[in-house]
Amino acid sequence: MTEQKKTKESWIVEGEETFYKTYNRFPVVFERGQGLYLYDTEGEEYLDFYAGIAVNALGYGDPEYTEHIRAQAEKLLHVSNYFYNTPSIEAGKKLTAVSGMDKVFFTNSGTEAVEGAIKIARRYAYNKTGKQDHEIIAMKNSFHGRSTGALAVTGNDHYQEPFQPLMPGIRFAHFNDLDSVRDLFCEKTCGVILETIQGEGGIYPATREFLEGVRALCDQYDALLIFDEIQCGMGRTGEMFAWQHYGIKPDVMTVAKALGNGVPVGAFLACGPAASAMVPGDHGTTYGGNPFVCAAASKVLDIFQSRKLTAHVKEVGEYLWEQLEEIAGSYGEITGHRGMGLMQGLEFSVPVGRIVSNALLEQKLVLISAGTDIIRFVPPLVIEKEDVDEMVKRLTAAIVSGRSWN
Repeated sequence: MTEQKKTKESWIVEGEETFYKTYNRFPVVFERGQGLYLYDTEGEEYLDFYAGIAVNALGYGDPEYTEHIRAQAEKLLHVSNYFYNTPSIEAGKKLTAVSGMDKVFFTNSGTEAVEGAIKIARRYAYNKTGKQDHEIIAMKNSFHGRSTGALAVTGNDHYQEPFQPLMPGIRFAHFNDLDSVRDLFCEKTCGVILETIQGEGGIYPATREFLEGVRALCDQYDALLIFDEIQCGMGRTGEMFAWQHYGIKPDVMTVAKALGNGVPVGAFLACGPAASAMVPGDHGTTYGGNPFVCAAASKVLDIFQSRKLTAHVKEVGEYLWEQLEEIAGSYGEITGHRGMGLMQGLEFSVPVGRIVSNALLEQKLVLISAGTDIIRFVPPLVIEKEDVDEMVKRLTAAIVSGRSWN
């Protein structure tokens, strides 16, 4: 007797019964993906301009990537970091080469990479002074993760309030306001952490003057400059890392998301004196840097180079910018357009939840918001211009349909 296929509704009921309730999920159950499209349990096809929050840079089912991780799974999944393994060394060499950094530590996520970066800054200062009262300057409206350390440097009261008190010694400046950073600098400052392009905070690129000024302050006070490139890095802006547009190099950098194309891997990297700040015993991870995830990261880095993805992102990103500019000029609800490459946002005068929901459920277009009033466009980096055209058609239909918010 053939087993009856579960309905979407039954899957959702089971999920609600099983999962800890920290997400308000859309009523869609995805089952597989191919190329730029996701497919749900009902067989419906969705155009993905979300990429799992900027993770699936190569889209879904890329044959070269899939075959590589399949082969690694057959050889070796995990060994302890008390031993070397070949994929981690290969991935580490490639990542330091494209970033110009000196040392790398592989983590399981972006949040963990931020934790490591914070520890480098504090350890660096402790090595110099022997004191434990150092401060880190972070940015308001930022997002660095959900663990208590990463949350402490996330400049959003809504995320922080239920979990206070958090890590002490964090002071918040205003992004792109150099004076606000300068006012907080003192002899206790051991580091500044910022997103080169604020993501969750609304797709705000840093200005050149701001980054140059913060770099100069860090040099003056011998503090470490930390760039969070978890979302804006790995080719998303048309350079491998967003800071490369500015030519302003950090002492420490965090990456994740697209680094593994869906496999959970992140990293923090350091250069100069920061690269030797920590010593054996200062930091560790059980799973981070294991052969499987590093094989995935290594292949992603190879594909970026062989397919010249950063050049592709520049070309298609310009086209996406032109099309979103046209939309922004056509709808009075849209009040702003910002971003770089394939990390762009449209700001609305109304909450965008209804539009995002309509796009997903009615137009079969997967989008993500940033805050309450911005639609974020972070598609797979392999999209073509015709995919942008199809997205625009579905988005405009969702905007028109969503006008019933009033």
